[in-house]
Amino acid sequence: MNRPKSARERSLSQLADFLGVEPTSQVDVKFTGVSSDSRNIEKGDLFIALPGARSHGSAFLATALERGARAILTDQHGDEVASRIASAIPRLVVSKPRSICGLVASWFYGEPSKSLFVAGVTGTNGKTTTTYLLQQIWSAAGYKSGLIGTIGIQMGERKIPATHTTPESDEIQRLLALMKEDGARGVAMEVSSHALSQERVKSINFQAVGFTNLTQDHLDYHGSMESYFQAKRSLFTHDYAELAVISIDGEYGKQLWNEVSIPKQSISVKGKADWYLERRERTADGFELLVRGPEGISIENKFNLIGEHNLENLLVAIALAYKSGIDPLVIATSLPMLTGAPGRLESVVTPTTTTRGIKVLVDYAHTPDAVERVLTAVRAQGVQRIIAVLGCGGERDKAKRPMMGSALNNGADLPIFTSDNPRGENPREIIDEMLSGVVLKEGAEVIIDRRSAIKRAIQLSQEGDAVIVLGKGHETGQEINGVKSPFNDVEELERALSERT
Repeated sequence: MNRPKSARERSLSQLADFLGVEPTSQVDVKFTGVSSDSRNIEKGDLFIALPGARSHGSAFLATALERGARAILTDQHGDEVASRIASAIPRLVVSKPRSICGLVASWFYGEPSKSLFVAGVTGTNGKTTTTYLLQQIWSAAGYKSGLIGTIGIQMGERKIPATHTTPESDEIQRLLALMKEDGARGVAMEVSSHALSQERVKSINFQAVGFTNLTQDHLDYHGSMESYFQAKRSLFTHDYAELAVISIDGEYGKQLWNEVSIPKQSISVKGKADWYLERRERTADGFELLVRGPEGISIENKFNLIGEHNLENLLVAIALAYKSGIDPLVIATSLPMLTGAPGRLESVVTPTTTTRGIKVLVDYAHTPDAVERVLTAVRAQGVQRIIAVLGCGGERDKAKRPMMGSALNNGADLPIFTSDNPRGENPREIIDEMLSGVVLKEGAEVIIDRRSAIKRAIQLSQEGDAVIVLGKGHETGQEINGVKSPFNDVEELERALSERT
């Protein structure tokens, strides 16, 4: 694991003093790294054993010790486990280790977020695209930056795949320290509701945070929309951020705007706000825009992404970029160069698409609202028919499945219902739940195998049509019964297109 240079040797007594707790042993030890993941422990590290949804970190204590852990920070349960299997190892015991994990890592790495412009973006849809747009604006300004999100971690030219939208708190601090040492001035970070609920972004000093929208998702975790909203809302407080940038086009955005007490700026695609669109004209590739901002700011140029939802993402990114010190003229100059994130309305272009005159797209849309927005965006491009492929993930928010099915059936001319990542569920049963209450239109099909569904969509396409495969976007695997096999929607489309020739 790549260690920041700021990872200097610290003692357990120093950490105990910092936290205001007493070590379980009179023996003081020094440690040279911190990690809550036993697989990343190196000789001389402090292992932070956290409680988890499925298991406690202390269950992996033996692995951490084998890899050279020198001390442990944990709770009472972890202390009991450690006293049985490694009673001699020095320990610090706290009531809520998850709450202070990020604090400990931030202290260890020298509080890296205080030396960076860290912009956090949250919302059901648009986090990835917004952070990508922000980072590209920074790049156009010669502003070296980092990116942390769903698709991965980016530090300069280095790209690392991600396992979570927002990593564990100690890992975030390590990444921020590395980005700081790499010369980054800014970091664009997606902040998920899970990360907020699990306190993964505690001890990060966000200079600004952005809110895109809130629609149904993750109710398997949060239980209700109110709980989901409150998780998002927690980011927009003095505990986390100095400025809030909020899209007020949705009901939850309006509610957030009314409740937030930190300095704030509004954005709107639909009407007047601190940042708004005075003019927009559709083009073949996107829009011609005139953006108005505070203090008489004007930003005018082409923006080559389709979809009203991408205008919302853009305005949030512009407001965050301006807050970070980027000149409006530089922002305006960057607009035509901005591209979408991988798997977000990503075009698949081959000789077949060109000769047959069809549009082929991949999008990560996996909520009812996102499916509706994406299909509306494609429809606005003047295509003949939309042939769309969609499934729902297994072991995730079941309540949204009928709404997903309805959005597909209503928005596509030829909807094809298929599998996503079934995980441990029966794929046919997932599709049946998608079809609950849906009166299928003529031409709709159910094809359980995703590869076959994609091939069928290409077979059905004619000149002027658009084929769009939804749900997985940038993902490179499909999980069925605990086994994750290679699967990439873009590659499957390319294969189907080559076979059609």
